[in-house]
Amino acid sequence: MKGTTTTLNAVAVANTSPINVGVLFSSEGTTAGIERSQLLGTLFAIHEINDAGGIDGRELVAVHRDPQSSLQRYQQLATQLVRDDGVHVIFGCYMSSTRKAVIPVVEKWNRLLFYPTLYEGFEFSNNVIYTGAAPNQNSVLLADYMTRHFGSRVYMVGSDYIYPYESNRLMSDFVLTRPGGTKVGERYVRLDATEKDFAPIIKDILDKQPDFIFSTVVGAGTRLLYQAYAEAGLDPRRMPIASLTTCEVEAAEMGVSVAQGHITAAPYFQSLDTALNHECLARFKARFGSEVQPNMCWEAAYFQVHLFANALRAAGSDQLDRLLPSLLGSELDAPQGRVRIDPANHHTRLYPRIGRVDAQGQYEVLAETAQGIEPDPYLVNHSVGEWNDPLVLKVLKGARHGRP
Repeated sequence: MKGTTTTLNAVAVANTSPINVGVLFSSEGTTAGIERSQLLGTLFAIHEINDAGGIDGRELVAVHRDPQSSLQRYQQLATQLVRDDGVHVIFGCYMSSTRKAVIPVVEKWNRLLFYPTLYEGFEFSNNVIYTGAAPNQNSVLLADYMTRHFGSRVYMVGSDYIYPYESNRLMSDFVLTRPGGTKVGERYVRLDATEKDFAPIIKDILDKQPDFIFSTVVGAGTRLLYQAYAEAGLDPRRMPIASLTTCEVEAAEMGVSVAQGHITAAPYFQSLDTALNHECLARFKARFGSEVQPNMCWEAAYFQVHLFANALRAAGSDQLDRLLPSLLGSELDAPQGRVRIDPANHHTRLYPRIGRVDAQGQYEVLAETAQGIEPDPYLVNHSVGEWNDPLVLKVLKGARHGRP
């Protein structure tokens, strides 16, 4: 009888013990601004889950490690989280290079990485859930919108790492399918770029006069690019910077006078006028104040934790082989709309939108798809025409500007 009591007590302890999850976002370094927003989006979701009773009474505990925007530290700290801290799930990474550094770790130890950042596509791992936009959910829409409204001559500026090179390659393919499509320039700057790195780029832009500039600059360099543009007297009404990587965080850093008029493609903007988004933002600000600006990466970091929690309740375990069947195919009402993890490719159904920074520093939605877009990370449907026909691009009333 004593042995039976001991066994039952052990089960009770096991059922109420905390569930540790790894959190791998930077609070220091080049990409700290955007990664802090992802960190707080993650912690916000964990607080909500715990306030609602946790996972069947078990508390989620965030084990946060700060990679300080250092590529080497992401792999080291991911290994530490798995090997030393015993976590089975990691929420983390912003740049593609850091994701690629962590994937060998989660694959070796059969753990799961939730990755809440837009990326270049053409990747699958059974150990990764991709909740940021794939190219068919942002690049295709942005290329189509910009060439329709401004023209087909593009100048590309990016940071010197994997994502900008691949993203620029894809954008080149899309633009070159349009009448008169031309890439008039392509430049890259180091991740720790300074003001002087952008001076020759702006001079080249002035000389070549593209119809629009496509930016995949990330981190602190984003502000420097837009400031150099403004100081050169360039006009976003005629030749805007269009980006996949610039969001509310960078717009706040550079200031409204510099950011206004420039364009971004993303599944989420904090300006979305829906009850669910307003309620989510109010709860977030009540807990964290105005420490960070909610943005597309913040939203993905937030909703992916709730997707995980729902799957964990259903599976009863965070072991990969037990968790995945409950996670794949699961859906959630996120601030952007109802998202769903595709069981075939581990990417997420999202809601592509085009936004332009307004006089308040927020994004006015200029265009959006009429429904959620299923992920196509390998761009099986590559052409802009094929993409638009079934997905019904909806241009909002009054949003037309620039060239018809």
